[in-house]
Amino acid sequence: MKFKFLEHTADVKFQAFGKTLNECFENALLAMINSQYKGKISEKKKQKIKVKGKDKEALLYNFLEEILFLIDTKSFIPSKAKVKIKDNSLEAELIGDDIKNYEISIDVKAVTYNSMFVKKQKDNFICQVVLDV
Repeated sequence: MKFKFLEHTADVKFQAFGKTLNECFENALLAMINSQYKGKISEKKKQKIKVKGKDKEALLYNFLEEILFLIDTKSFIPSKAKVKIKDNSLEAELIGDDIKNYEISIDVKAVTYNSMFVKKQKDNFICQVVLDV
């Protein structure tokens, strides 16, 4: 399982999983995009991003906020990412398409720190995010 959605009264809450921290963050991106857009997103364009954070939660927050920024300002919607995390820096190559080709189902306003965590469990990583919609 890459991610799962959890019950929340007003917003979108999910957990993402991965064998590595990189994969966990990649799956968090998939969960956020899946909450906004239904159906498959084509892989026609590439975009590179870099973000930093003081800890893993801040890094995840900044990563997902950067995705929302790309959606809003560059009309770029990613379908997947190749994430590389080193210390508290993240570089990602995003693959996706122009947003005009897709219909939005939920408008995500922001990523929140509410109930957010990033942790290692046994041999896997798990993160939890609440999106303000």
